[in-house]
Amino acid sequence: MNYKQEPPHEQTEQHQLQREADAVTKPRGTKISMGQLALSTLAAAVGVQSHKNRERDFASGSIFPYILAGVIFTGLFIGGLMLLVHHLLNSP
Repeated sequence: MNYKQEPPHEQTEQHQLQREADAVTKPRGTKISMGQLALSTLAAAVGVQSHKNRERDFASGSIFPYILAGVIFTGLFIGGLMLLVHHLLNSP
């Protein structure tokens, strides 16, 4: 059998990418702290989530804490805007 072998520089590049991916991701199903969840929610809302944190979030296993955090953040954001507008409209 004749197998095509990759050049050495491509092998090392692939190995390096795999090592970086392994270092970034946690084992599937690991829980993140409430602080990390809050920071991820704020960063995602503003649009500045880092690649490393996004990978950590996707490796955490469950989407439900992120959905709940997003709904709570959205409610607080809209409520805050409503209070601000109400305060500005009623100021002398």
